[in-house]
Amino acid sequence: MMEQQNYQYQDHSVFVQEKSVSKKFFANVFLWMFVALAVSAVSAFMLATSPGIMSYLIGDRGFTVLGYIAIFAPLGLVMLMGAAMQRLSYPALVGIFLLYSILTGVMLGFVLLIYTSASIAICFAAAAIIFAVMAVMGYTTDVDLSKFGPILMAGVIGLVVVSIINMFIGSDTLGYVLGFVGIAIFTALTAYKVQEIKRIGEGLDEHGNEIALADSKKLALMGALSLYITFINLFLSLLRVFGDRR
Repeated sequence: MMEQQNYQYQDHSVFVQEKSVSKKFFANVFLWMFVALAVSAVSAFMLATSPGIMSYLIGDRGFTVLGYIAIFAPLGLVMLMGAAMQRLSYPALVGIFLLYSILTGVMLGFVLLIYTSASIAICFAAAAIIFAVMAVMGYTTDVDLSKFGPILMAGVIGLVVVSIINMFIGSDTLGYVLGFVGIAIFTALTAYKVQEIKRIGEGLDEHGNEIALADSKKLALMGALSLYITFINLFLSLLRVFGDRR
């Protein structure tokens, strides 16, 4: 009887420990996401309120070379983080993550100059509500959302390609349509990503002893990056459709 009770106690202790690992991983993901949002907000505000800095990025004929670098560099940083995650040290990955957040803030600084403060605040609040609702759904649903992953990724790639083309075409109608498409894609992608991150956390529960602490921290950082990108794009898509220009 004593041995059976001891076994049950140990089994319960392991279960609690595993759950705590999963919850800690999930909390770290959202912590880094909020850090990225805060860094981007500060970067965007500093740029929008500093005409001297803005002049280096936007000239009389549009974006300068530095301006284009600031716009497209984040894409390169994301590709670097994804491709070299295993080779990069955790501090190096954090540095790239924060640099990405700063450059994204620079891009958002341009947005602050285009749209009114009221519409930015409304669209940000709407994005936060949609993100929160879909995150809860993704975390709690029993439906396997992984089957929608390839479709959503194809949609994202198509959206990025057409958006880049529209930067040179300058079609307001196409931009408006892309806004609605973006809202649909990134709303669904939020639930998909949260469920994916939840399963990574559950994987750490099962294989925690086989995964180094630094690797689990890297996974949390990459999860935060994924959610951060999804939220920012949801926000920008809402602005495309409902934002009032100055």
